[in-house]
Amino acid sequence: MVFKRLLGSLGVGGPMVDTVLVPGAVLPGGRLSGEVRLAGGGADFDIEHITLELVARVEAEHEDGESHGTVAFDRYVVGGGFRLAQGEHRSVPFTVNLPWETPITELYGQQLGIVLGVHTELSVAGARDQGDLDTLTVGPLPAQEAILEAFGQLGFGFKSADLEYGRIGGTGQRLPFYQEIELTPAAQYAHAVNEIEVTFLATPGGMEVVLEADKRGGLLSCGHDALTRFTVSHDDVPHHNWNDLVDGWVRELIEHRSSYGSNSSYGHVGYGHHSNAHQGDHGHHQEHHHDGHRSGPSLGTAVAVGAAGLAVGVVGGMVAAEVVDEVGDFFEGDDEDEGGED
Repeated sequence: MVFKRLLGSLGVGGPMVDTVLVPGAVLPGGRLSGEVRLAGGGADFDIEHITLELVARVEAEHEDGESHGTVAFDRYVVGGGFRLAQGEHRSVPFTVNLPWETPITELYGQQLGIVLGVHTELSVAGARDQGDLDTLTVGPLPAQEAILEAFGQLGFGFKSADLEYGRIGGTGQRLPFYQEIELTPAAQYAHAVNEIEVTFLATPGGMEVVLEADKRGGLLSCGHDALTRFTVSHDDVPHHNWNDLVDGWVRELIEHRSSYGSNSSYGHVGYGHHSNAHQGDHGHHQEHHHDGHRSGPSLGTAVAVGAAGLAVGVVGGMVAAEVVDEVGDFFEGDDEDEGGED
């Protein structure tokens, strides 16, 4: 779905822009291709720059609760330096590389409720305006899919996914936000945790996997969160029994959570504090963090676990078409208040 708009700073008679992306999901770190189609207005215009901007809908937690806003996380100049004649039609093809930490928006072809978009901005004779907005669809890397598949095979269910504004200390995170994929616990872990949140921080050489366990509070102790960080290589995908590996991660996370909980001096601290790095049994670098961060639920999606692992369904939430509408409604609304966070 494409949103076409006249350049407001130029008024009626200005050029129109229509960005068309190559259909299908793009992978984090992969190539996004398409073309920017321009239609000349009622006069000649000098097109100085054509810029694509990747934007995301994120949540920000603060003392008063949560708010939502738009964050731009990459920009590309894909054309410019020419005159668009009156009534002229011109197409400018492009191919750009997405950041490796770009959030995934779908799993097994089903929407996760993550809202990403591509803004197209024209600089025309000193005037600038955003002339087009398109939905960006991002699928999982092979390692991400293998890990989520393993969670599903182990009996975990998909609860929701959201984007949190902020950084996870002690990691190589580069974007100003991170994605949390919230999973309901498998039966064997239901007594210990309410949910497990998974964050992927991919790089060209591999990926950090941050697991957060939301502990169930007992009669003599309050609930809290614990973090554990693992790293994997993209080349690991065909060489591991991912079910065993992920199960080991979860057991280690819960064991460390329990040891934190038994410490009466435990305090709620930020990501990356009081960490202890060591080499794990599986030969991957692992680092353990504990903190008081808890994220609220996001868009209302639910999951059924089947033979294929995590299979995304929708209950009282968004189907794919509604997610597309959400992109338009949300970003159009943000244009009115400069697209910043609340």
